[in-house]
Amino acid sequence: EIDKLSKSPIINTMIRKQPFFYIILLSLLAVTLGQSQANDQQDLPIMRGDGTLRRIRVPILMYHYVSELPPNADELRVGLTVSPQAFREQIQYLQANGYSTTSLYEIYLALNHGIPLPQHPVVLTFDDGYIDHYATVFPILQAHNFTGTFFISTEFADTNRPGHMSWEQITQMANAGMSMESHTKTHADLRERNPDFLVYEIAGSIESLWSHIGREPRMFAYPYGHYDDNSLRLLETTRVLQAVTTQPGIYHTTDNNLLMQRMRVTNETGISSLRYLLNYGG
Repeated sequence: EIDKLSKSPIINTMIRKQPFFYIILLSLLAVTLGQSQANDQQDLPIMRGDGTLRRIRVPILMYHYVSELPPNADELRVGLTVSPQAFREQIQYLQANGYSTTSLYEIYLALNHGIPLPQHPVVLTFDDGYIDHYATVFPILQAHNFTGTFFISTEFADTNRPGHMSWEQITQMANAGMSMESHTKTHADLRERNPDFLVYEIAGSIESLWSHIGREPRMFAYPYGHYDDNSLRLLETTRVLQAVTTQPGIYHTTDNNLLMQRMRVTNETGISSLRYLLNYGG
């Protein structure tokens, strides 16, 4: 029944425009067909997939700061910064060349349920919840009818940390169709941590986002790209569908949902470099 519905042109268009529609569809069908129990959230069909191993090619671009460099910026800040003008040119290039911004939810549905992606898909991700994501990135994306995925360290919003987005801004972006997802509470390195620490950082961040934006975040980004066996095992006990790393690559497989690769955009990424990132490994 799910396969039949997913092949309907009308249903397929709705799924591409709003992947949460498919999540609701799956849940309703699961109840109707008796495939899951109401009290067993881990048994939702979207967590299981359809059992088919797939491999897809989608560039996931990774941004940090999108701003002018401050005076005396150190080497790390320089490397993590893309100027507003460069970012605008990159978005214009994507639009002019037929790219469609895609969410990680759509990637998950393509990998695990075979839902077709739009032609020339690309995922735009932004780490750390900087204020320029609201002031600069958000209006540029809206002007081009693009969407992005923003990974938020929730304690920064809790404490109104300078240079970071507030909960009001995060919620506004979520309501406008941006994906606001978990990046832990304090942007802590998750390696060699005890279970209590990992639960606080991962589950605590998810709960904070959920309470503010009114939607359960199901995507996750490892701070610094760091993880170990313990953090992976803890993440597997949550309802997180996919997690992204900082490892380069544009190919993704059904059996690697918690170790998704991304392509880093830096201050040295011009249009020719962007073209290479979009075609890396292809």
